[in-house]
Amino acid sequence: MGKRLWVTGYRSWELNVYGPQDPKLAVLKYMLKSHLQTFLDDGGEWVITGGEMGIEQWGASVALAMKPQWPSLKVAVMVPFADFGNRWNEDNQATLATLRQQVDFSASTSSGPYKQPAQLSGYTRFMVQHTDQALIVYDPEFEGKSKFAYEAAVAEGKRRDYPIDLVTMPDLEEDARNYGEQQAAQQDE
Repeated sequence: MGKRLWVTGYRSWELNVYGPQDPKLAVLKYMLKSHLQTFLDDGGEWVITGGEMGIEQWGASVALAMKPQWPSLKVAVMVPFADFGNRWNEDNQATLATLRQQVDFSASTSSGPYKQPAQLSGYTRFMVQHTDQALIVYDPEFEGKSKFAYEAAVAEGKRRDYPIDLVTMPDLEEDARNYGEQQAAQQDE
């Protein structure tokens, strides 16, 4: 297993998650924690993600919350261009800025502001080349923006050993059941 994990997947709106109180968010964070736990148990060191609202930001925040149990864990947020997120509303910009301050490392793969789609494909290439494996919350039957990350990871896997931990919609349904059972068991205690 590799030491550097790329965490990416659906945007919050693609999963119909609106705000930190959305009950689906608890299930998604439960799923992310479970997969990150496995990565760390296998000797993982870096969780590297992007700044997109959704799986990427939640993955970084879950990893940050795990640092007390895993002091050697490092978390990085990489963005595709210097002014990434500048068109978001103030709350979302503040959330991204806070997250980037909390992680161990954050930078953009392209130094200038957004100019062209090539910056996005360059970012995706950078992420697969600078990680050893990927955790992607994406289902090819439910396309979204994560399709490009998934395809890049699959292509990287044809060039070298690059394991992909793919979490599909049926996987998320199972995680929701497991989370519900765990919550019920805790209430019974």
